[in-house]
Amino acid sequence: MTNFEEKLEKLEKLSENIKQSDISLEDALKNFEEGIKLAKTLEKELDKMEGKIQILMNGEETKDGKVELGLFDETTEITGTRS
Repeated sequence: MTNFEEKLEKLEKLSENIKQSDISLEDALKNFEEGIKLAKTLEKELDKMEGKIQILMNGEETKDGKVELGLFDETTEITGTRS
């Protein structure tokens, strides 16, 4: 599976399969396990997307259309703790 929509579609199919009355307990458990793994993957992807959206929403757009993330300005002194 390559994209979010395909993964979500697969998760929906697994959910439908579990709800069928003629599914064996073993198959239902396999579908449930696969669905849980897929749901965790989707959650991670959503978190990444949300992070990107927050960066874009909080960044300032320059005249040339680029987004400045505003992480540092000229007065920010960068110091490290590593030696």
